[in-house]
Amino acid sequence: MNIANLLKIALKALSNNKLRCFLTMLGIIIGVASVITMLAIGQGSKNSIKKQISEMGSNMIMIHPGNMQRGGVRQSADDMQTIKVADYEAIRHIPGVAAVSPSVNSGGQLVNGNNNYPSTIYGVTPEYLDIRKFKVKDGAMFTDNDIKSAAKVCVLGKTVVDNLFPGGDDPVGRVIRFGKIPMTVVGVLESKGTNSMGQDQDDVVIAPYTTVMKRILAIDYIQGIFASAVDESHTDETIDRITNLLRAQHKLKEEDDNDFEIRSQQELSEMMNSTSDMMTVLLACIAGISLLVGGIGIMNIMYVSVTERTREIGLRMSIGARGVDILSQFLIEAVIISVSGGVIGILLGVMATWLVNLIAHWPVYIQVYSVVLSFAVCTITGVFFGWYPAKKAAGLDPIEAIRYE
Repeated sequence: MNIANLLKIALKALSNNKLRCFLTMLGIIIGVASVITMLAIGQGSKNSIKKQISEMGSNMIMIHPGNMQRGGVRQSADDMQTIKVADYEAIRHIPGVAAVSPSVNSGGQLVNGNNNYPSTIYGVTPEYLDIRKFKVKDGAMFTDNDIKSAAKVCVLGKTVVDNLFPGGDDPVGRVIRFGKIPMTVVGVLESKGTNSMGQDQDDVVIAPYTTVMKRILAIDYIQGIFASAVDESHTDETIDRITNLLRAQHKLKEEDDNDFEIRSQQELSEMMNSTSDMMTVLLACIAGISLLVGGIGIMNIMYVSVTERTREIGLRMSIGARGVDILSQFLIEAVIISVSGGVIGILLGVMATWLVNLIAHWPVYIQVYSVVLSFAVCTITGVFFGWYPAKKAAGLDPIEAIRYE
């Protein structure tokens, strides 16, 4: 019996039990749609994290005072003053460092007339903008001369501008106060929104680090250093060079712990990607259970079909149908159910993904491999779970099958 005739018989058999056939497909439909939607949510989250980390500076290196044990007592980073301006000057000359900026900061109240807003002022150099991927939208960045003279100038983020100048006035050239210190606004940063940690990147005030050190904090050390490698592939190598330099600068012996800590955005990116991948796999596994249930449903309906059509199978075999023909017929029925359910599931999965993005505003990204994989799995599931009932049907004794009641 040729494939065309077997296909006609299979379609007729399925059409005689439309509701049962649809309920059987439902497991496959839900499974495929769930896999596509869950993988799209997981990949969308991963892409969003990558984008936000890239906007923060994917090759950024952060250096801060670290815990160190002296005289049997472990000191906290807050009590240590191990990072000096000389360290910043030395790091500037390390090969592989694209940009470097010292960092000091202080929290306080910003005041403009009757408007006030609590924020943090960061003392840095102009290179900080390149490291953190900030851009000046209006006005200009302060200059090296402002740093040398510890000028009372600053650049504001959008959130600070919105709170200090709610009427929409141009802040450039205006004088605001940080605590009791007057600061002239020389520029406004482009908005960057919130980062992957939910932190508002626009809630920032940037000033020359010398101004913050001398006029606000009255200290002679810096709280940290921000640097960037020439590219991500050189980040680890650059960190090793910075580590060796700082140990030499601080005259640490071989057995001494580092009195500083170095972290990179690459570490954060790898950690968050790992977490995102784990969650994606978990979601896919949960969704994959639906495919398994759908496959069991196909096997169940094939068993019922074999039982109901035992006499029909016997009659076909008595007039010349071979076991392979009976096997092929039931396998085709199982494949039709699984493939049809797979196609409907793909359409439903794409629609569900679109609705998640539209209603919940979650980042989503449908990958081609997730569609192909889920469709392939549902097809294989149909063949796998349909084979045993089909094999049972093909092995029936024609005489016993005809006598079956």
